[in-house]
Amino acid sequence: MKKLFIGALFLLFGSGAALAQTHSTTQAATAPVTPIATPAPAPVGPSILFEEQKFDFGEIKAGDVVEHTFKFTNNGTLPLVISNVRTTCGCTATDYPKTPVMPGETASITAKFNSAGKRGQQNKVITVESNAVQGNAQVMIVTTIAAATAN
Repeated sequence: MKKLFIGALFLLFGSGAALAQTHSTTQAATAPVTPIATPAPAPVGPSILFEEQKFDFGEIKAGDVVEHTFKFTNNGTLPLVISNVRTTCGCTATDYPKTPVMPGETASITAKFNSAGKRGQQNKVITVESNAVQGNAQVMIVTTIAAATAN
């Protein structure tokens, strides 16, 4: 009798579980839920985050002087101090903030490239030395200097 009672309970609960597994068409019609992305926590200490890592001037003429401003944000928790900005050659000049950039503030570094005496493809790396937790940062300007046309 005990075995019969346990068997009946097993069939009852087993069939209930099997019926609960059926797929409803109303569930399929609902829109999928998109998870909300949580923002990354601010780095502890000063941090530099550029809006763009590379800027391409396209094709320019020999002797042209071109300029671009790289915007960045201190997305850290302490003031960011830029101690130096190095370029790969004397043909590129920079201007950068000499005062600390507070957390959440945006500032910029301006790079000016003089193409006099240059030819062809140019890739100029600009290294930003600061107290950022990630160390030195780099941005790049790229251009192609058109060959002089004969008159």
